[in-house]
Amino acid sequence: MINAKYIFKKIFFLTAIYCLLTTVFGCESFTRKFTRKSKKSDAAVEMVLAPEEYKGPNMTKEEIYRQYYLYWSSWHDELINALTQKLSLKKKVDCAQEALKNLVNMKMMLLADAQKNFDSEIAKLNDLLDCIKSDLYGANDSRNLRAAERIKASIHRGFIYPKIRNYLK
Repeated sequence: MINAKYIFKKIFFLTAIYCLLTTVFGCESFTRKFTRKSKKSDAAVEMVLAPEEYKGPNMTKEEIYRQYYLYWSSWHDELINALTQKLSLKKKVDCAQEALKNLVNMKMMLLADAQKNFDSEIAKLNDLLDCIKSDLYGANDSRNLRAAERIKASIHRGFIYPKIRNYLK
């Protein structure tokens, strides 16, 4: 019985080595088998002769104003959240800058007499941005938070679409 076990192990071992050698050396030469094959690109790139300008979706003035208002509101909420949670200075400054950018875009959509009312809100937000930039360690976050909430309430009160729709350009 011991002899049969030994013979079985020897046959299994020789079979495994034979399979390993045939897969390694196989049909192709050893170096060709394990070298990386180059990738050939047969797809020809079409040359653009007359570029077309993307005009974007056709939106009404109402939709554009509402979109800017929504963007401003989202960024302002994010600013308030950053001030509440005492997040990094970079996050606070980015949120304030994006809110200011969208507020300016909202202003540009209004007639000249309505833009004057917007100037005070933009100035307040600009002052808040300067205060945030100068507060490197977040010592005045609670004061800046109260100012941001006052600005948000003021803009929500005076510049929602139903109140401003007659002043759109």
